[in-house]
Amino acid sequence: MNYTEFATLQQQLTQQHGPRESMEYDIVIVGGGPAGLSCAIRLKQLATEKGQDLSVCVLEKGSEPGSHILSGAVMDPRALNELFPDWKERGAPLHQPVTGDDLLVLSETGVTRTPDFLVPRNFHNQGCYVISLGTLTRWLATQAEALGVEIFPGFAAAEVLYNDQGAVKGVATGHLGLNKQGEPGNSFQLGMELHAKYTIFAEGARGHLGKQLIAQYQLDAGKDPQSYAIGIKELWEIPPEKAKPGLVVHTAGWPMNDNTFGGGFLYHLEDNKLTLGFVIGLDYENPWLSPFDELQRWKTHPAIRSHLEGGKRLGYGARAINNGTPQALPKTVFPGGALIGCDAGYLNAARIKGSHAAIKSGMLCAEAAYEAVVAGRQYDELTAYPAAFEQSWLYEELSQSRNFKAWFKKGPTVGKLMTGIEQWLLPKIGISSPPWTLHRHQADHSFLKPASQMPKIDYPKPDGKISFDKLSSVFISNTNHNEDQPAHLTLKNEMVPVQVNWTTYAGPEQRYCPAGVYEFVKHEDGSQRLQINAQNCVHCKTCDIKDPTQNIVWITPEGGGGPNYAGM
Repeated sequence: MNYTEFATLQQQLTQQHGPRESMEYDIVIVGGGPAGLSCAIRLKQLATEKGQDLSVCVLEKGSEPGSHILSGAVMDPRALNELFPDWKERGAPLHQPVTGDDLLVLSETGVTRTPDFLVPRNFHNQGCYVISLGTLTRWLATQAEALGVEIFPGFAAAEVLYNDQGAVKGVATGHLGLNKQGEPGNSFQLGMELHAKYTIFAEGARGHLGKQLIAQYQLDAGKDPQSYAIGIKELWEIPPEKAKPGLVVHTAGWPMNDNTFGGGFLYHLEDNKLTLGFVIGLDYENPWLSPFDELQRWKTHPAIRSHLEGGKRLGYGARAINNGTPQALPKTVFPGGALIGCDAGYLNAARIKGSHAAIKSGMLCAEAAYEAVVAGRQYDELTAYPAAFEQSWLYEELSQSRNFKAWFKKGPTVGKLMTGIEQWLLPKIGISSPPWTLHRHQADHSFLKPASQMPKIDYPKPDGKISFDKLSSVFISNTNHNEDQPAHLTLKNEMVPVQVNWTTYAGPEQRYCPAGVYEFVKHEDGSQRLQINAQNCVHCKTCDIKDPTQNIVWITPEGGGGPNYAGM
C-alpha cells in the first residue's frame, strides 16, 4: 500500500464509520517529551498562580512517557532551573555532575587530547549533568500529572484537523485494529478527535505532523533548509575499576573522512554505567556509508575500546536530530498552534545539547498560549512566542553557534580553525557572537552521489564483544509493533526504490537505516525488490530525511508501538 492509498483509506474509514468521538481542551500538546511536558507544566503553573482552571492534554505515541526518548545526554540545567527552581528537592534524576572533559582527535590508531585551555566554549560542560533523558522525561510526566495535566500514552496523533477558516483546531489519533491491507479487523476502533483553542506540536526532529504544517503554512519560506544528523547510541555496564563517573569524552576525526560531518561521544554515568554513541550529518555524500557500522568500528579504536573491555552492552537506539541554526528555524506559529522543541529545530549542534532548548521553548510557548486563552482568544497566531524567543538566552546561545556545522562542511581544518575563532578567540576578546553568518542551500537528501562515483566501504565483521550486528542491536532496543497492521513506512511510488535508488545509489536504504528495516531481495531472474521490515523500526526518521528521491514517507503506526528504551 503506497502513501496515497493509505491516506485515502484513512479518509474513507472516517467517513464510513464516523463521526469520530471528540474531546475539548484549552490546549492539546502532541508529544510527551521534554518540550511537550515542560509546556504543559508551565501552562498549569501559570493557571495555578492565577487561581484559574486550564485544561491541558498531552498525547504520547510511546507506550509511556520516555519510552521513545533518546539522547546522549549531557544536560545543561539552565531551563530546568527556571521551570522548577527546587528540582533537587523534588527528586529530579540529575545525579551525576560532569567531573571532566576530554576532547580527542582520533587517527586510525592514534589519539591527541586537546589541552584544556584550548577547548572552545561549546565543549565546556561545567555545571552540567550526565543523565538518562528518558528517565528525566518520566519524572517530568509525574510532575505534570500532579499539576492536573492529562497524559494519554499509547495514542499517536495521526492527522491535523482544521476549521473552516483554515486554522488548526486539533488533531485526530490513528485508527486502531486495521490489518495489513488496511481493512478493519475485529478490534477496529475509529481514532478520536481532540479539539483545542491552540494545538502545540512537540514531536521531536522531523515530526510527522510538524512536517505537514511547515508545508501547509509555508513556515520555512525564506529559511535555509533544515540540516539533520543521525545519532546512534548504546548503553553499557562496565567493570567498577573502569568507571569514571562524570567524565565526558567527545571525539573528532577517525573514522570520518574529510567530507563527512561526524563525531563520537562517551559519557560515564553513575553506577558503573556509561553511554556512548556516534553522530553523522545526513548530508553525507557516499551511499556506501553505514552510520551504524561507523559506530561499531569507532568503538574498536584503542581510546574507546579501553573504556569498554570487560563490559556488557545493555541498550541500543537511534534518532535523527536537527542542527538547530537560527537560519533554518521555521516560523514557529500558525493559526491555531505552534511548533516547539526539535519539531521546530532548536537543538544546539555545537554543544551537542537539546533538552535545555526543548524545555525553554516549551515554557516560552506556554506563556504565550496562556495569555491568549485567558484573554478569550483562540485559533490565531501566538506571536508573543517567537517574539519572546528572540529576547531569550536561547536565541543568544543558538546565534553564537549558528555557523558550526557550515564551517565543518568546508573540511575539518577549516571547521576546527573557525570553531576555534568563533567559540574560543572571539569570547576572549569580548565578542559573544560572530559578526558573520553562513548559509546552506541544499537539503540533506540532495548531497548523495551515485554509487559508481564513490569508494565502497568495507566494514569489519562484528566480534560480539565490542562491536555488534544490527538485528541483535534492535533486539535490545525492545522494539515491538503489532505485525498485523499497515506498514507505517510508505512509498509515494513503489517503482522508485529499484529503478532509481538501487540502480543509481546501490540501495542506500539498507545502509542508512540503523535498524535493518530496508532490505533489497533478489528474485530468481536477478531482479531486485525492496522489502520493508516495518516491525524493526525504531522511529528515528532517518529514511524520511535521507532518501535521495524523497519517496519514503514516515507515518505514525498504532500508538504504543516502537522502541521501549530503558535507561537511555
